[in-house]
Amino acid sequence: MSTPSVGIIGAGGWGTALALLMARRGISVPIWGHDPAHVEVMRSQRTNEKYLPGITLPETICPTSRLTDCTGAEILFVAVPSKHLAEVTSLIAKASNASVSTKPTLVSCTKGIEQDRGLLMSEVLAEHFPEATLAVLSGPNLAGEIAKGIPAAGVIGSADESALGSIQSLFEGTTFRAYTSGDLRGIQLGGALKNVFAIAAGISDGLGLGENAKAALVTRSLAEMTRLGTAMGGQRETFGGLSGIGDLMVTCFSDRSRNHQVGSRLGKGEALAAITSSMAMVAEGVPTASSAHASARRLGVETPIIDEVHALLQGAKSPAEAMKALMSRQLRAEG
Repeated sequence: MSTPSVGIIGAGGWGTALALLMARRGISVPIWGHDPAHVEVMRSQRTNEKYLPGITLPETICPTSRLTDCTGAEILFVAVPSKHLAEVTSLIAKASNASVSTKPTLVSCTKGIEQDRGLLMSEVLAEHFPEATLAVLSGPNLAGEIAKGIPAAGVIGSADESALGSIQSLFEGTTFRAYTSGDLRGIQLGGALKNVFAIAAGISDGLGLGENAKAALVTRSLAEMTRLGTAMGGQRETFGGLSGIGDLMVTCFSDRSRNHQVGSRLGKGEALAAITSSMAMVAEGVPTASSAHASARRLGVETPIIDEVHALLQGAKSPAEAMKALMSRQLRAEG
């Protein structure tokens, strides 16, 4: 079976890490960035110092600011922040119509829930590509480690078994082990919701609450993720896998997690606006907290951790008040 052609939309850390995996498989891959100046630096200096410092980009990675350089690919990985996905997807659709390529298989690598309508990222893609084959990629994937070739694993989700096989084959022989699943919703919900819980874990660390408190918080986060995720259409077993507990653990316990960093700095007393303005990359848990809170209210699902993170991010509570509220909830059986 011939190797499908690949394009990557998004020249941040995750998009660049994916490009590096493809390059190590011997695949030449264009990678699109929205900022021409940043793209030119990547092309001329063969690095992406803004998002992945210290990593050399091989010549088989081709940075570009022209979407048409990517839209001819058979498989298109889309790795842009959730708040920009609708706009970028619209541009991809226009660029695809302007090219002679067949419709690509679109793989969402974005972890989030649309804030206004509560749409998952695959649903945003589907609005502009209603007939396209859609897939998602998620898991405990810190881009810096993957870029360095440190072993990692993730899960690809799609309703199309042929697409699952084609995408999975791209990672064969690399340091990234790719599993497959048909639970498109559950994979995305785990990848999105864990970012909210990572903020909570960071707050716990920032307040200096200790390892026992953090272990309890992460355990209850998994229960809450599963409760809300299944109510939103995900399969229960998915939340016990790589895109659920796997992603939850790395994001809650790694100080390289952007969402954990936001929570830790909040716990130490910094203002949210100052934190987010100082970060080069987006902490998806911030917008997702509002989306998750709204979804839980709509479905009547109890989500105490999400509720407290949402209240804190809205400025209604301090970190100490939010943690106190969680500890003073009515006693109950575990479940």
